[in-house]
Amino acid sequence: MTMNDLFRDRAEAGQLLAPRLRTFSRDPNAIVLSLPRGGVVVGFEVARELRLPSDILVVRKLGVPGQEELAMGAIASGGVEFLDQSIVATLGITEAALAAVVGRERAELERRERVYRGSRHAPDVRDKTVILVDDGIATGSTMQAAVQAVQSRQPRAIVVAVPVASTEAVAALRPLVASVVTVLTSDRLFAIGQYYRNFRQVTDDEVRALLAPDARHNGNNQPAVA
Repeated sequence: MTMNDLFRDRAEAGQLLAPRLRTFSRDPNAIVLSLPRGGVVVGFEVARELRLPSDILVVRKLGVPGQEELAMGAIASGGVEFLDQSIVATLGITEAALAAVVGRERAELERRERVYRGSRHAPDVRDKTVILVDDGIATGSTMQAAVQAVQSRQPRAIVVAVPVASTEAVAALRPLVASVVTVLTSDRLFAIGQYYRNFRQVTDDEVRALLAPDARHNGNNQPAVA
């Protein structure tokens, strides 16, 4: 991997991803749903460039106890739960340990829903093309949970769009969605942050600012987040 393979930040990654989705530009039946927190920065740029409405889909990774960066599954809005049974079995994760992780992440998911969405209802995506955006995909567990959550709402089609993804995750997702769109794919993707020069944590306040109507509809007044 060279410096030329690195995105400056999430905003630049979204700007580079958007042209690969040009076919959906101004499509009245398309919507961008971004995965907080980092995916919202990428999705903001995609939605702005394509002139599409945007919103969020809250998803939480279920980290292996003691190895939280290793995903054993994910949960998403709407009660969706995805588990990688092979990891659960191989590591001997007990039902009690799994329940503790799910409970903790469910509480954080609900908190984020309240903080980011407030009184706004989730958008109706029935018969729409949903473009699911994140800042990258490593194992794919989080995005698979997102796909399941959207599928339950009867969309016309689902497109997964990320700046960078592992080849393994892309292969797992392709049978589940209409298409998977990336800028880069890698056989050796261990952490999404390795493909960004600036991969600082995005705050709740920054997510709220990007979701504000003024930010979504006025490209000259966008919040400065990376």
